Amino acid sequence: MAKVNHEPIVLDINHMMSDVVGFQYGIDADHVDGMAQAAAAAQHNVAQNRGTGWLGWTELPYNQKEIVEKIETVAARVRNEFDAFVVLGIGGSALGPIAIQQALNHLHYNELPAEKRGGPRLYVEDNIDPERMAALMDVIDVKHTCFNVITKSGATAETMSQYLTVSELLKKEVGDKWAEHIIATTDTEKGNLIKLSKEHGFEVFYIPATVGGRFSELCPVGLLPAAVCGIDIRAMLEGAAAMDARCKGDDVWKNPALLEAVLQYICMEDMGINVQVTMPYADSLKYMADWFCQLWAESLGKNVTRKGMACNHGQTPVKSLGVTDQHSQLQLYTEGPYDKCITFLKVGEFRAESPIPHGCEEFPDVAFLGGKSLNQLIEAERQGTEYALYKKGRMSQVITLPEVNAYTLGQLIYFYEMTTAYVGELLDIDAFNQPGVESYKKNMFALLGKPGYEDRKAELEAALKD
Repeated sequence: MAKVNHEPIVLDINHMMSDVVGFQYGIDADHVDGMAQAAAAAQHNVAQNRGTGWLGWTELPYNQKEIVEKIETVAARVRNEFDAFVVLGIGGSALGPIAIQQALNHLHYNELPAEKRGGPRLYVEDNIDPERMAALMDVIDVKHTCFNVITKSGATAETMSQYLTVSELLKKEVGDKWAEHIIATTDTEKGNLIKLSKEHGFEVFYIPATVGGRFSELCPVGLLPAAVCGIDIRAMLEGAAAMDARCKGDDVWKNPALLEAVLQYICMEDMGINVQVTMPYADSLKYMADWFCQLWAESLGKNVTRKGMACNHGQTPVKSLGVTDQHSQLQLYTEGPYDKCITFLKVGEFRAESPIPHGCEEFPDVAFLGGKSLNQLIEAERQGTEYALYKKGRMSQVITLPEVNAYTLGQLIYFYEMTTAYVGELLDIDAFNQPGVESYKKNMFALLGKPGYEDRKAELEAALKD
């Protein structure tokens, strides 16, 4: 594999601070210092509980040597035997694989000829639109396709409905060898999928019991699809470990995730900044914003503290792509409510240089672009947006990836995960459950007649008649 740039990602918070954007709009350094004790307690609580409860993700950079070796072996087999690799999953089982593939492989990966791809085409089926499954079957040959079914419980209705569809089709198309086309990623002991795997002999990877879905990208959930498509998963884990090392201390000004957690806590609790916009200035990072949205929303959107006190915590994450959404959302960000913090994701060095030719000399408002590059233009656009927000007293910050590679992506993922855990501690909420998600599932089960939900079905049918 090519040599990986091991530079650290950088968090620049200058435009969050009052001495830059103004005391009326920014956060005072003394305010951050005043939270030093609470921040240290948050850091200590996370550190003390590493690897336990739902904090198993903290150990993923260190405890997967044999798993990574198996993933690489299986991935090599999949690359040799199949033309397409389809992930059947939803939520964290899909958003992470999508984000990493977009970030680290060719932006038109599936359209490349096989010899340039070096791996099968990747499809992540994260929705159950009936037209979508039909459309997938129009572009793949199931006889040459491997399906990765990802669900910890094996009872995720969306994923298991896809499994039923695919397994039935495989039985018709390939006969007795249908099970060789399925890889299961699931719980080690509990749930339907592990039982099906044992019954039919599926290749299996396990989701650690202490790792929840939105924190699962650095376990087989995300590592297998990445490896199948030729991504250096060892470098991803190395990057995560490097970020973990930077988060070991309790000094809020030296631990980047702790600093970010304190700033966002102040935004939410003291300043009414209830919207966080993630705005990558690179198409490669577009879906990192989607991945972050789930992490932030499901983890922090809670209506009760761990002590049982009523609350309505959370900050709404919004995804926005630079420069595309300068032409659709920036007007709101610069002149709308003072309720947003903008996080720019900046790339130091792109993997391609795209010069802009000279031409149209008769049009000065076009000719000035000649001799420059798209690299210069996109950074000028980002800086121009940053300054426009600054002039209006709007807070923003910049996370710079020296380049987009597996190592920097590992850092970014772990940074966001650790930040989320710290904010949960500061808010005194359970950042790892999602009771609001479970309620819709129960309603859906009732409407479809799942046994045990008869009373709820009657309640829903009565409500729907009104």
